[in-house]
Amino acid sequence: MAIKFKDFEKLEIKIGEILSAEKVEDSDKLLKLEVNLGDEKRQIVAGIAESFEPENLIGKEIPIIANLEPRKIRGVESQGMILVVDAKDKMVLLNPEEEVPPGSVVG
Repeated sequence: MAIKFKDFEKLEIKIGEILSAEKVEDSDKLLKLEVNLGDEKRQIVAGIAESFEPENLIGKEIPIIANLEPRKIRGVESQGMILVVDAKDKMVLLNPEEEVPPGSVVG
């Protein structure tokens, strides 16, 4: 399904640094991440627990859709969405080739 460029322009994609990660209680797929976006910290729930150990995510820089409405997932508020590649049977992180400041805008 194609979207109009005006709709794409509405997305605010920023680089966030993962500060902490833990499994969401009673879920095999969900991780709760605390992400530094430079001027603020966000809590994001992501369905990546089957591909990543929480402790291996600390310090990783990842793209975040920062302007989604907050939403509760399994009772935990998620304040954005991370972008990953769904590569067959596992998830792969997207990250900048070089270190960039948290909150950098992806354009």
